[in-house]
Amino acid sequence: MSKIALMFPGQGVQTVGLGKDLYDKYLKAKEVIDLAGDELKNIIFNGTEEILKLTEYAQPAIFTVSMAAFEVFKESYGLSDDEFVSAGHSLGEYSALCAAGFFSFKNGLAMVTARGKFIQKVSAKTPGTMAAIIGMKKSDVKDLCRRASDVGICEAVNFNSPGQIVIAGTVSAVNKAIEFAAAAGAAKTVILNVSGPFHSSIMSPASDDMSKELEKYSFNTPSFGVYTNCDASLTTDASVIKEKLVKQIKSPVKWDEIVHNIIKSGCDKFVEIGPGKVLSGLLRKIDRSKKALNVEDSASLQKTLEELSK
Repeated sequence: MSKIALMFPGQGVQTVGLGKDLYDKYLKAKEVIDLAGDELKNIIFNGTEEILKLTEYAQPAIFTVSMAAFEVFKESYGLSDDEFVSAGHSLGEYSALCAAGFFSFKNGLAMVTARGKFIQKVSAKTPGTMAAIIGMKKSDVKDLCRRASDVGICEAVNFNSPGQIVIAGTVSAVNKAIEFAAAAGAAKTVILNVSGPFHSSIMSPASDDMSKELEKYSFNTPSFGVYTNCDASLTTDASVIKEKLVKQIKSPVKWDEIVHNIIKSGCDKFVEIGPGKVLSGLLRKIDRSKKALNVEDSASLQKTLEELSK
């Protein structure tokens, strides 16, 4: 039997009320979300989009709901842990690592909460932005960033799929790169609705803060492997996770390479766990022959269980 690849989403999928359906219908989801505390639970279920969009709240909210969805899926499907592999996009890497057992939900939530605050602090001190460049090769996008760096920091930071690369940096430099991309014939450019230049070198202070934060925690031998963002490799060694999580904050997300490596390993079943279907969409762009199921509420859970039982 081929393994099931679990994919966990990153920031940007948050909406008020996410996870409420699972919370109301499944005890496992209620237990996880209640563990996150009343303040975060209230923001998730009753907050405003503006508050939930802030990195310091969005990251723990998405992590919490993703882990609630995982626990419900795992209990409902009944597979043993050795039949999974996992990966998470940016913030989602923490969900993937927690699901695999590298650390507890309680410790994962504390790490993610700290990470969100560190990133928010840098974003406030050094404002920046991100933009998706559609329809251009990696080498061409890197060249645009190099040319735009004359007016500020501009780097390719998310290699999401062939033809979809996200850049980040100072506002002036990203805007200059967008001008270059349009002139070079990019199919589309989109400024992302984010609060900072994530995964760029601007985030180095947040990476340094995270390095100190992670010294508080110990990591466990996992039940299954996780493909990590910074190098796209399958990781089962608990001793290297701290270093990879520190590097991840200021390094590109190699998502397309991660998915290719999962497929090369022989895995042909993908399930997106948590809010939204962003990663399912990227999977289709990376390999049109592959389709992802998803678990974000009771309806999608039931559909996924039915498909996997065939």
